[in-house]
Amino acid sequence: MNSGGARAVVAGGPPDAPAVGTPGGREPAREARGYRRLAPGDRVAVVAPSGPAEPARLEAGCAVLRDLGLDVVVGKHALDRVNLGPAGPVRGDWHRLAGADADRAADLQAAWCDPRVRAVVCARGGYGATRVLDHLDWDALRAATEASLASGGPKILHGSSDVTALHCAFGTRLRVTTSFGPMPAGVIADLDPAAPDDSLESLRAALFGGAVTLPGTHTLRPGRAEGPLTGGTLSLLTALLGTPYAPPPAAGRVVFLEDVTEAPYRVDRMLVQLLQSGWFDGAAGVALGTWKDCGDPAELDAVFTARLGPLGVPVLAGLPAGHGPRQHTLELGAPAVLHAPAPPGHDPADPHPAVPETGALTLEAPPGGAR
Repeated sequence: MNSGGARAVVAGGPPDAPAVGTPGGREPAREARGYRRLAPGDRVAVVAPSGPAEPARLEAGCAVLRDLGLDVVVGKHALDRVNLGPAGPVRGDWHRLAGADADRAADLQAAWCDPRVRAVVCARGGYGATRVLDHLDWDALRAATEASLASGGPKILHGSSDVTALHCAFGTRLRVTTSFGPMPAGVIADLDPAAPDDSLESLRAALFGGAVTLPGTHTLRPGRAEGPLTGGTLSLLTALLGTPYAPPPAAGRVVFLEDVTEAPYRVDRMLVQLLQSGWFDGAAGVALGTWKDCGDPAELDAVFTARLGPLGVPVLAGLPAGHGPRQHTLELGAPAVLHAPAPPGHDPADPHPAVPETGALTLEAPPGGAR
């Protein structure tokens, strides 16, 4: 069976077996156009589509990007502050956004449509990206994307957490790959370009070109899967269901999931929502990142095993991506290989290994320049 390049093989199955969980007749995962890698001297625009950044941390993160050889400019409204409701005096004890919805959208759109800008980097996550989506001129964004093909490929959209909403919308509507990783007012602000750091090296490889490999810590269901990478922060994926910006179904894809400060029962509820909506139907495999402050890790593993195990596809946990001190960078939409090995002596008839084993999610990033 031709599964459009996506493939999942469960440990113990024949190597030429059909892709597990990829029903016959289902449309293969649509290929996205890979973003063009950066080169020293390229201009990147830092915008704030979600929550407000601390000015000192934003400047520290921008300094790290400059030390990587990039020409960094900051969006006009990046340091604005508003509350969630109507315009008025800002209350520091209320939740704040980095400016009005239309202004945050304007910064994002201006950067994406500026031919001098090679990457649009989101300052931080938090909340607010979903409110930006209705304010974007998608025809203008699409025209700018098509124009960028003449200069070697689409530019990069980079960010994580709440920025998952933008990853989904850009991936679907503009058909481009995007970069999920640490942000300037977050982990990047704490990095030292002169000191070895795996988060920094992963970011450098994803932006400038190089192999990206994320080691897992344990297998929940063994096997090997291939397909375009999809996913992001779990709570954002579920929040987009039923909207015009919903993530495309995971059929034929390797799914990456992570989140922060969500209790195991809430993680369970969100997985059930995705399962009941049919979003997981035909997925090739699942890669689980960090779950910072999400309760007992053993309870989370039990939730993942119970909800995702019946999909019959490989599930690898403990990848250093998402929230937390180690934040590797992933290219969403790019071809990925997930390897979740079974422990030595594991019975292939048992889908849940008793002994944790390491594995990896690998993406082959091309060198800088045209893809």
